Amino acid sequence: MTSTRRTFLRTAAGLAALPALATTARAQTTHTVRIRNMAFTPADLTINAGDTVTWINEDRMRHSAWQDTGNAFDTGLLSPGDSASLTFGGPGGFSYRCRPHASMRGTITVV
Repeated sequence: MTSTRRTFLRTAAGLAALPALATTARAQTTHTVRIRNMAFTPADLTINAGDTVTWINEDRMRHSAWQDTGNAFDTGLLSPGDSASLTFGGPGGFSYRCRPHASMRGTITVV
């Protein structure tokens, strides 16, 4: 068997395995955190790396989602009806709060 044929057979065998790999890939998910009644719901959320979190302000006043340690993210102030999204690329734990309402707190755990 020549090296060209051997290379072709190896490549063909690798390509045959690709559809199986593609079907096992996990789809990214978007999670919703609702802001209402001066609270994040859910307050604690566990997601997979690559997933997106969308905060939707359903309250009557402006709120934010801000990581108070490390400043990894800040949605800025969201007016009623506004939303903001963030995709979390890698594992870690993120505690956050509302900038104007420090008692509003939440956590996101990325696995």
